[in-house]
Amino acid sequence: MNINCEILDIRIFLAIIDFGGFQRAAEVLSLSQPTLTRRVQMLETSLGAKLFNRSTRQVSVTRAGRDVEVHFRRIAREFENCLVSLTDFGVKPSGVLTIACLETLAAAFLPSVLRVFQEKYPDIRFRIRDATAQKGLDFVANGEAEFGVSSLGFSRQELVFTPFFDEQFALACRADHPIAAKKRIRWQDIQDLPLIVSVRSNSRILIDQALAKSGLNLNWSYQISHLSASFGLIEEGLGMAVMPILSRPLIDHPIIRIIPLEDPVVKRTIGFIEAKNRQLSRTAEELKETIRNYANQIAVRNL
Repeated sequence: MNINCEILDIRIFLAIIDFGGFQRAAEVLSLSQPTLTRRVQMLETSLGAKLFNRSTRQVSVTRAGRDVEVHFRRIAREFENCLVSLTDFGVKPSGVLTIACLETLAAAFLPSVLRVFQEKYPDIRFRIRDATAQKGLDFVANGEAEFGVSSLGFSRQELVFTPFFDEQFALACRADHPIAAKKRIRWQDIQDLPLIVSVRSNSRILIDQALAKSGLNLNWSYQISHLSASFGLIEEGLGMAVMPILSRPLIDHPIIRIIPLEDPVVKRTIGFIEAKNRQLSRTAEELKETIRNYANQIAVRNL
């Protein structure tokens, strides 16, 4: 079969799906609607299948279109990654770099890393797949992200986990609370305080297992889905959050104080997730190095 298909055709097809119709896709891609429609028709003829059901009111994707979408999205991602990797040949890097990242890290740690990275590569755009650890594995395994940043405890046969940081747990509390005056806090000092924990991570399991030997039972007063929601609760004086160090805001918060917890020191291992048989672009490798260095700086800051 002789299939004539250009990268623009793939972008048009995906834009129609992503933006809900031909008109909006044409606007986003700076094409006239007749040109866009004609290219879709030529693509359908080349593939020998109808990709969209069109009416005056709506556009829907056919079954064949859904099958094609999976492959076209992979091709589009690989093309974007190729543009990024052109830096290997001395070309100024540009394009889209897609990574998966644990939600808690994407909310506080990652933005500071990207600010540093974009000072070096201002033309790189980012697609951040912030998700749970398990969903992040899916993004990397399916090729929807070049690599991921996640915690140890989840695995897939086709992926490899490379640790780069052991992240200590800490207490986030209001700065005017008496306990905030301490430089270090023992777990037994907070066992009767109202605590906040995220139920979308494995943090609760790690903490409970680590404290079981000491016979400590914590007062989990608030269970939330997203750790970022804890800051509003803390600011109102409703509770204190137990969180990993990298999950905190890295700027000085006017109200909230972060204090490392010890006796025992409880940590989770953070690392990179990559597909075993997929080579990263040079820019992705440099982003990994930036992440690793920034994490190490935080470790020194909290000694």
